[in-house]
Amino acid sequence: MSVYAFVFRFALGTARRAAGPLAFLLAGLVGLGATASSAAAQEGSPFEVFLKGLEFRSIGPAAMGGRVADFAVDEADPSTFYVGTATGGLWKTTNHGASFEPVFDDQPTSSIGDVTLAPSNPDIVWVGTGEPQNRQSSPWGVGVFKSLDGGATWTHMGLEETRHISRIQIHPTNPEIVYVAAVGHLWGPNPERGVYRTTDGGATWEKVLYVDEHTGAIDLAMDPQDPRILYAAMYQRRRTNFGFNGGGPGSGIYRTRDGGATWQELTEGLPEGDMGRIGLDIYRGDPRIVYAIVEAMGDAEGVYRSADRGATWEQVSETNPRPMYYSQIRIDPTDPQRIYLGGTSFYISSDGGRTFEDYRYRGVHVDHHAIWIDPGDSDHLLLGNDGGVYASFDRGASWRMYDNMALGQYYEIGVDMSEPYNVCGGLQDNGTWCGPNETFTTNGILNGRWGEVSGGDGFYARIDPTDPSILFAESQNGNLRRVDLAGHEGQAIRPEPKPEYEAQFESEEEARLRFNWNSPLLLSHHDPSVVYYGSNLLFRSPDRGHSWVQVSPDLTRRIDRDSLTIMGVKLASDSILSRNDGISSFGNATTIAESPLDPAVLYVGTDDGNLQVTRDGGATWTNVVERVPDLPRGTYVSRVVASHHAVGRVYASFDGHTNDDYAAYVYVSEDYGRRWRRITEGLPAWSVNSVAEHPAHPDLLFVGNEVGVYVTTDGGRRWTRMANLPTVPVDDIIVHPRDDDLVLGTHGRSIWILDDLAPLRAVTDELLARPLHLFELDDAVVRNLTSWEPRPAGAFAGTNPPRGAVVRYWLGREVAATTVAQAGTDGDEGAPQTRRRAGDQEEEPTVTLTILDAEGEVVRELEGPGTRGLHQVVWDLRTEPPYEPPEEERGGFFRGARGIRVLPGTYTVRLEAGGATQSSELVVAWDPRVEVVRAELEARWEAVRSLYELVAPLYLANQQSDTLNRRLTDVKRLVDGRDDVPEDLVTDVESLRARVDTLDDELGDVNRDVRRLYGRIDGASRRPTEDQLSGLDEAWDEAPELIERLNAIIEDELPSLYRRLNELGIRPDPGEPVEVPRPPGRR
Repeated sequence: MSVYAFVFRFALGTARRAAGPLAFLLAGLVGLGATASSAAAQEGSPFEVFLKGLEFRSIGPAAMGGRVADFAVDEADPSTFYVGTATGGLWKTTNHGASFEPVFDDQPTSSIGDVTLAPSNPDIVWVGTGEPQNRQSSPWGVGVFKSLDGGATWTHMGLEETRHISRIQIHPTNPEIVYVAAVGHLWGPNPERGVYRTTDGGATWEKVLYVDEHTGAIDLAMDPQDPRILYAAMYQRRRTNFGFNGGGPGSGIYRTRDGGATWQELTEGLPEGDMGRIGLDIYRGDPRIVYAIVEAMGDAEGVYRSADRGATWEQVSETNPRPMYYSQIRIDPTDPQRIYLGGTSFYISSDGGRTFEDYRYRGVHVDHHAIWIDPGDSDHLLLGNDGGVYASFDRGASWRMYDNMALGQYYEIGVDMSEPYNVCGGLQDNGTWCGPNETFTTNGILNGRWGEVSGGDGFYARIDPTDPSILFAESQNGNLRRVDLAGHEGQAIRPEPKPEYEAQFESEEEARLRFNWNSPLLLSHHDPSVVYYGSNLLFRSPDRGHSWVQVSPDLTRRIDRDSLTIMGVKLASDSILSRNDGISSFGNATTIAESPLDPAVLYVGTDDGNLQVTRDGGATWTNVVERVPDLPRGTYVSRVVASHHAVGRVYASFDGHTNDDYAAYVYVSEDYGRRWRRITEGLPAWSVNSVAEHPAHPDLLFVGNEVGVYVTTDGGRRWTRMANLPTVPVDDIIVHPRDDDLVLGTHGRSIWILDDLAPLRAVTDELLARPLHLFELDDAVVRNLTSWEPRPAGAFAGTNPPRGAVVRYWLGREVAATTVAQAGTDGDEGAPQTRRRAGDQEEEPTVTLTILDAEGEVVRELEGPGTRGLHQVVWDLRTEPPYEPPEEERGGFFRGARGIRVLPGTYTVRLEAGGATQSSELVVAWDPRVEVVRAELEARWEAVRSLYELVAPLYLANQQSDTLNRRLTDVKRLVDGRDDVPEDLVTDVESLRARVDTLDDELGDVNRDVRRLYGRIDGASRRPTEDQLSGLDEAWDEAPELIERLNAIIEDELPSLYRRLNELGIRPDPGEPVEVPRPPGRR
């Protein structure tokens, strides 16, 4: 079966999903925030405390990676290394990549420029934030961080305004001396760039090399034999929303011989005139040999070599693939002739850089930014690219990808209406991928459930809500495909300019449509066969892209970008290095919205700062951006959202970071854009990427920015950051229209989901002031879960929703305090039971949840956290376990003792906390994938209930027989060899021990048979088979008789034997008898 067929066999399935965000535990209890201390739970406003109780889950995928910026490897132990990513944070492995742990998730940025270990102490880790790759999608950082404990904790060490840090070098014997290469702001001039030095571990900094406000340090290399000698590559570059200038007179190579006190520019043999990005490396075996890869005009660019520590240079080749984005050069630490280059391909030279072999087709992704070569074994390489992390142990002949980190850089996402629903989305340099939001397995959402359905750099992905097999997928330069997911084929449907449009222009170049890197796509709310697509024009298709109609004039400012300047140079100049790299055109649409209430109302935002509206389906357009207050002219429109609740209401967000403006710009208009109100209270100074309105709650809004998600429940008057999500850019947000889940497309950590927004829809100030509130319960489904998919050790698995009934409740401060007092009251029968965790100073307060059936009989009792906040308990839809298994049994083959899966019906959930009680009805249904009648389920229930009565007695009997066997073995050891013990007593001990041993085996066999039968009948939806019913009868025939035999030994034979032993001074423990089970009813 092909990967597509495998993925979409599940993608087009019809199984209905269970509600809720967390997987169940055996006992059925999951308490959000239960691992936090009581003191931590008291922090923040009531709403902030409330949000801590909402948990996002990662569903992947990790089958593809995201852009990697740097590695740091413990050279004494290469099994330990760190991976710094462009937008996905910092990861650590201690087992050669068998598993990775994110170690930077709670820091203020997820963009890593460099990670470096102190050579004298690998527990000292420095991180420079803000990737230096100069992309139009590159995020920015907030300075440098230091860890003294291998990444467990971090301290911010300053340099916030550098924004982008490219390299860190640490003195080999004195870790207090650190050098930082700061390339500085990408989108504007700033003085905080160049080379910085600290001699006190980061307490103070000195800028030791500075050229000008346009030029920063892009690379830094330290002489491996003399740490006073360093080489710095200075880089003048600037990106704007309309273009890129990748060079200038500020670029060059500098050297210091005195630890940074003084610097000399190195020019002999290097290109004359403007240079761009430069990469450096020094040969470990002979530091006189230095290599540089230099961006310059024409044939002057390429690989340069110095044999005299940079005094003179020789150009050895003109190879330099896309220098703005790569410029990574590495020398094999044991062979100065073997040179590695990062580029679109991976290049290897065996003749000192004069020629290179292209390793494009060696099983690795493209676009390489990080290269590490093991100095102890140069066959061992690490390679970081836009597809993640790869390792080779044969010098690059073959590679292994580490597909256990979810680093996907999503731009846009879409969801379908399958059950369970699927999520599709476009990723940076990784095409468009689709996968399920949940699977009905015990192994989580494995990588194999995801499939790539379209190539290129993926962006918008929209699925027809009436037919989940129809996907519209977009890639760079406006390429648009309609993909048949069922038939596994796609058709190009990008609109082309019509003759009447081309006739308006004098040249073919002028008439060419201008598409954004991320061209906006929309399926109509009113008719999903109607598709809107934006270039500098807006197109509408009435037939899913088969034909297109132009429904707007040019909606942009129509600026000729060649007339504009960057760093004083006109973009028309042929002397600009990496000219406009990454920006194929300027003046194009970036976002489209259609009113869900009126199909004639459309909005279009553009990259050059226009915001256009039509109220007549495109016949006339009005630019309303001038009416937006406090908005700098020309600010990129990141999102426009037409309200579900008021036809004239519209939300708009603007992204000013491309103008070096990092403020948050979010607005709302109630009158089609005539008047606007800024709604940014509580939002930090990070660019806003996306806005979403809840389709059923007009005041519930979400914003995605460069660090996470913010929510407001009052229409934007106040925003609060949502908790339990790693710091990561959130580029797209969708509220699933049926399941009410919040689905996030993150640019660095793949897809995250917050299941069931009901608590957020319900929360109010009045609710938060209550001492107790039990939220309305969603219907629950008894699921049949499989483990048919193998999960290899170390494999990534996305998190499924919890299995069972999700019970959420809010505890106010008063109830929490009362519950704590009750939990500490000795002898109070009404006090809830509490649990103590290792390291806790006090017992945690708990509340009680009781599940009752329709007759009012107790089915299950659970405990939940009793601290202030929003909490969640998951009932696994089973009765009480027949006994409490020891810890070692809970993960075993039989999974310990589990209760019976309950019958469908209506149950009552009763919550008791601090003397207060609330109840709510819960409807339980059976797995809709299984066609079964009630009588079958009831027959199954009666059989399992009968076996249930045997499980605990047999378990206890088996425990007692095991114990008795051990005790009689001890007794035999005591009597053996004693002259004062009569021979008949020795014989009686041996005889009893043999009979107990036999009985222990018999009990073990019946116990095993009963547990196996219990699991087989309970795990099915049908009435038991005749053989199973016969087995049930046999179990009742055998078990009581065996237990009675055991009890006779414990109560009669053993005391008699022990009396005889006591007379000889031997006093063993006789053990406890087991209550003989009585059948609840026989067939």
